[in-house]
Amino acid sequence: MKALKIILALLLPLLPLTARAQELDMQEYFFGHVSDAYDWHITTVNGEPVSIYLPVIVHSKTSGWHVFSSRHIAEGETWQGFRLAREGEPHSGKLVEEVGGEIVKPLDISITKNVLGLAINSLVVLLLVLCCARWYRRHDVLKETPKGIPGIMEMLVMMVEKDIIRDCVGPDYKRYSPYLLTAFFFIFINNLMGIIPFFPGGANITGNITITLVLAMCTFLAVNLFGNKHYWKEILWPDVPVFLKAIPLMPVIEIIGMFTKPFSLMVRLFANILAGHFMLLGTVSVVFLTAKLGAGMNAGLSAIAVFFGVFMDVLECLVAFIQAYVFTMLSSVFIGLSRQHSEAEKQS
Repeated sequence: MKALKIILALLLPLLPLTARAQELDMQEYFFGHVSDAYDWHITTVNGEPVSIYLPVIVHSKTSGWHVFSSRHIAEGETWQGFRLAREGEPHSGKLVEEVGGEIVKPLDISITKNVLGLAINSLVVLLLVLCCARWYRRHDVLKETPKGIPGIMEMLVMMVEKDIIRDCVGPDYKRYSPYLLTAFFFIFINNLMGIIPFFPGGANITGNITITLVLAMCTFLAVNLFGNKHYWKEILWPDVPVFLKAIPLMPVIEIIGMFTKPFSLMVRLFANILAGHFMLLGTVSVVFLTAKLGAGMNAGLSAIAVFFGVFMDVLECLVAFIQAYVFTMLSSVFIGLSRQHSEAEKQS
């Protein structure tokens, strides 16, 4: 029973205040946790929400730049002419202003929950790398074996570079190792931090399609900017019958394939991480949805929900690694395909 109380205390921040006090609003519950926000809700103390109110930085075409705390718009209030768009309005949930009776979205470069989470998680990756580098500067690797964080980092780096990058990219794999290793650790740490239900975790970074789009674009640029002449020949003038090149059917298919590869990277990572969050949130919600069914029913279903919640959390840790692994592997494969040589070049 004590362990159950501890687990429920850890899961409680996943539920908004209104859900604990009244009926659970499933739409607010699910999308409130996976969507971006102008503040970062930490917990609730004595019925009062404790949040980190982040700076709002917007530019209006009529009044110029504005910088203020998101505290002023947290309750849907209007501040300096700006407010959060209500449900059913254009740009719902985003900061808008009313100009001439019309709702207009200003240039918004605010520090949101995802931006802060991205900065924190990037700092974690940087600290892990610097910690590992510091150990190697102070120790002789021929006499000592790294332990702790440096040991884990070395194991992961060697696994990714030897088992993924070298085999998939080919002889000049070291040229792409820095980017691919960075992508792996960036995705892995962001995935892990997204599972933690309390600050500084909980931000849905890799479950945001904008983030996965940027990652996919980095792979797209690495593939197409550094592809060799054989790669471009296979796209623009492949070794197929002339009539297929003259139509041109095959070049069009190959060019479309240039964009479908990064698109698949973007959607795969985004969809898997978002689905994992939804499954975990859905499992936790059973504890509160069954509150009206009676103490006995609620206790029994809550115990089952907590058990599956912990199981899902552990499974999400595995998924966090698998998704980072898959993204790095597919990026390596795409880069390796752009570095292939023709049979004549191989024989020479």
